Amino acid sequence: MRPTTPIAGLIAASMLAAPGLAADPELLVFDWAGYEDPAFFTAYHEKYGDDPTFTFFGEEEEAFQKLRSGFRADVSHPCSQSVTKWREAGLLEPWDISKIPNYKDVNKNFTASDVFTYNGEVYFIPADWGATAIAYNMDKVPAEDVASLQVFVDPKYAGRISLPDNVDDIYALGYLATGVSDWTKATVEDFKKASAWLRKAHKNTRAYWADGAELSQLMASGEVLIAWAWNETPTTMRAEGHNIGYQREPKEGSSTWVCGYVNLANGPGSEQKAHDFMNAWLSEETANYLVTAWGYGHSNAKAMAKIDAATLKEAGLGPINAPELAQLPMSAKIREMQIKEFELIKAGF
Repeated sequence: MRPTTPIAGLIAASMLAAPGLAADPELLVFDWAGYEDPAFFTAYHEKYGDDPTFTFFGEEEEAFQKLRSGFRADVSHPCSQSVTKWREAGLLEPWDISKIPNYKDVNKNFTASDVFTYNGEVYFIPADWGATAIAYNMDKVPAEDVASLQVFVDPKYAGRISLPDNVDDIYALGYLATGVSDWTKATVEDFKKASAWLRKAHKNTRAYWADGAELSQLMASGEVLIAWAWNETPTTMRAEGHNIGYQREPKEGSSTWVCGYVNLANGPGSEQKAHDFMNAWLSEETANYLVTAWGYGHSNAKAMAKIDAATLKEAGLGPINAPELAQLPMSAKIREMQIKEFELIKAGF
């Protein structure tokens, strides 16, 4: 579900290199575009003198279907709400935590969750986390207009908003806007209300953004004034000189998510290298880079504790005084309904 662009233009330019350039053939990572940034796994490169080979997906359902159809890779990067579905489909095998020393520093709020473990074994290692909330052009949009999620259905902004082309983020918005802040308890009636609201928002939507780079371009050009966005967007755009605000405290609330890495069953490459890649990702060095360059939180609690509160707040990672919808695993039946309904909404039906 997640970000695609780091903060610096130099880094962004480096990402234009072809995936797999000078890459290790013994480790294939199936990931979101942008996560091939070598700064995320420096220790891996230092050990092997090479970076993993990367191939990319644009959305978790796309990744799931590709893996089910027989595509093979060693490691992938879903978010928490997909883990149970992937495990039950037989796509995952457990990690050997004894081969990942940095796992000991992962936030215990994550490791204690039964979402990530099954029968005492670890199937999902949290890596990055963040928020989805209202990004807005502060030169054009008064703060009072983004005090409510109803700004997305306000005729005043028709054709000037952008929404994510992602079923989880879009329904997080729909549920919050209709009074639901815990989608694990959502009913079919709640789903219908959220869908009806999203149809109203669709009428105002200029574009559904697929990644952070696309959204940044839409907002930088002035085409889009308001977006339901990951906290990457204001962080990177402010660094480039744009006056972009981030409202995580509209009265209805905002959303949070956590993504991480899974060990794919029957991967074609090296298990040892997969575990070394994961250990590199969990390092303090990676945590510092993720927060300061990308504006996302890291699962390494020891590293996060060393980052000052002002830096976290600037990145959109501080505490808020508003409802938070955590994107945890939800009813499989309702999620499948959301996937189908969102395609209809985007098509104007």
